[in-house]
Amino acid sequence: MFRFTFPSAATVGLFLWTSVMISTGLEAQFDSGGVKPIDSIVALVDEDVILRSELDQAIAGIVERIRASGEAMPPMDLLENQVLERLIMRELQVQRAMQTGIRISDADIDQALVNLAQQNNITVQQLRQVIEKDGEDFAEFRRNIGEELLTERLQQRIVNGMDPITETEVEIFLASEDLSGGEYNISHIMVALPEGATPQQIKEAQTKVDDIYQRLENGLDFASAAISYSDSEEALEGGVVGWRDLNSVPAFFADAIRELGPGEITRPIRSPRGFHILKVTDYREQRQIVIEEYNARHIMIESNELISPRAAMDKITEIKKKLDSGEDFAELAKEYSDDTNSANLGGDMGWFPPEAYGDRVYQTLIALKEGETSEPFQTAAGWHIMELLGKREIDRTEEAIRAEARDKIRQRKAEQEIRKVLRQFRDESFVEIRLPGRESSSG
Repeated sequence: MFRFTFPSAATVGLFLWTSVMISTGLEAQFDSGGVKPIDSIVALVDEDVILRSELDQAIAGIVERIRASGEAMPPMDLLENQVLERLIMRELQVQRAMQTGIRISDADIDQALVNLAQQNNITVQQLRQVIEKDGEDFAEFRRNIGEELLTERLQQRIVNGMDPITETEVEIFLASEDLSGGEYNISHIMVALPEGATPQQIKEAQTKVDDIYQRLENGLDFASAAISYSDSEEALEGGVVGWRDLNSVPAFFADAIRELGPGEITRPIRSPRGFHILKVTDYREQRQIVIEEYNARHIMIESNELISPRAAMDKITEIKKKLDSGEDFAELAKEYSDDTNSANLGGDMGWFPPEAYGDRVYQTLIALKEGETSEPFQTAAGWHIMELLGKREIDRTEEAIRAEARDKIRQRKAEQEIRKVLRQFRDESFVEIRLPGRESSSG
C-alpha cells in the first residue's frame, strides 16, 4: 500500500513521509514490470500486522527520494530496518489514536486530497490518475491518508496537553547568552541506548558511533550515514533537524556546535539517550526586524441591511466634496463616520502596520503622501476616505524575539513530549519482527 505524508506544524518534524511519486514532478514511477513476490507478514504490532508489500512500497518511495537528491544509497538491509521501524511507530500511533476516540471523516480526507493536489500543482482527478497508473487502489490510498491524519491529530493532542509556556520560561530563554548568537542549520545522527543500558550495550554503541564518525571523516556523506545508521526520528530525512539557535538544543549539543562552521561535524557526544554526531550545514546571524508604520485618519460609511452600497457611496462622495471645499476632516469624522472606534477621535486610527486593515487600505496608504487625502474607496465594511498623517520606521526586534522565544520553547517541549510518549507506546506494545535475520519480539 502506498503511504502519503502531509506537512503539519503539529508533528514538529517527527515521522514525516515524502511522497516521491508526487513531489518529484510525477515522473518518478515505481517499476511495475517486475514479478510481485508472495505477500507475507514482516511485523506484528499489537492488534495489526505490517505486510511485506507495505514495507516494499515504503522502501521504494525512500529509494526514489534518495536517488532524486543525489545522496549515496545505503545498504538495503539497513534501509529496510529503518523503514520498518518507522512503519511500526506509525501503526502504533494509528492504533492509539483510534483507541482514544480520534476519528477522521470523509470530508477531512477530501480536503487533504485537495491540499495535496494543490501542493503539486495538479487536480485531484490528475492525482487519482497518477495513483491508479501505478497500480494502486485509490480507496486504499484514501485510507492511508486517513491514517496519516490520525497520527497528526494524535500528536497534536499530545502537544495540546502540555502545560502552557510561562513568562518566567520566556525570561529565562531571553536571558540566555545563546539567544543572540544566530542560528545553526543542524543535522543529526544518533546511536540509541535502551533505558538502563548494560556496560556491554554501552560499549557496543560506542564502537558503532566511533565507526560512523570514522566513516564520515573518510568522506561518507552525512545524509547517507544518517539514513543507514541513525536511530533518530529524522534519520530517513538524512538526519536534517533544521534551523536552531543554541538555546533551542540541549546544552551538551550547544557546547559542541558553538564553534563549528558550515560543513563541520562534532565528535561523538554522549547523552542519556545514546551517542550523537552533529553537523552544522549552515549558519545565519540574528536579524533585526524593522517595520514601517502609518498614522492615518478615516471616515467610514458602513453599508448594511439599512444602507445599500450605492447609498453609502453617494454619502461618502458628498463628504469628499465637503473636504475639498475646506471643511475640517476631524469634525466631519465625528459627525458622519460609522467607525465607532475612531469617530470621536476625529477619525484618528493611531499607528499601525499598513497591512493591518486589509489589502485595499494598504494599497491606498502606500499611494498617499503625508497630508494627502484619498479618493473614496470601498472595502467589505463600507466606503472610506483616508488621510495619511505620517510614516515611521520602528524596531520590532525585541517584540519579535519574545514571540519567537515563546514559539521555540513550545517547539522544544513539543518535540520532547512527543518523543517521550512515542517511546512509551513502543515500550508498552507487543511488537514481533519477522524479517529474516532480525526476528525479535518485545512488549
